[in-house]
Amino acid sequence: MGVIRDRRQGVATHRARSLRRRDTRAEARLWGALRAGRLGGWKWRRQVPLGPYILDFVCFDADLVVEVDGGQHAEQVGYDTRRTAYLEAEGLRVLRFWNSAVLTNRDGVCLAILEACGGRLMAARPADGP
Repeated sequence: MGVIRDRRQGVATHRARSLRRRDTRAEARLWGALRAGRLGGWKWRRQVPLGPYILDFVCFDADLVVEVDGGQHAEQVGYDTRRTAYLEAEGLRVLRFWNSAVLTNRDGVCLAILEACGGRLMAARPADGP
């Protein structure tokens, strides 16, 4: 017997895949620093559907969402406030950065993200042999 998918879930997944193919310059630049554990060993995912929203970046191990906002967000403060409240109710913290901050100060943005995650993950040490 097949799994019945909620239609809205399927639409959100399709939209998230589409967004991954059309990153903004700022999102692509930040993803280059986050992907593959490059930032302190933390595992990040991008354009992830969660409830009625699609998150720019999320690290579930650190319960942290990072949103990269363009100029349109200055005009949709109410929407962003509701979105943040929803995510916080789900147990996630939200960091927001303007596109311009990511493009001109990626290292500073990454440092703020790393600090919010709690710093670097300890690398697994090989077991001592006999």
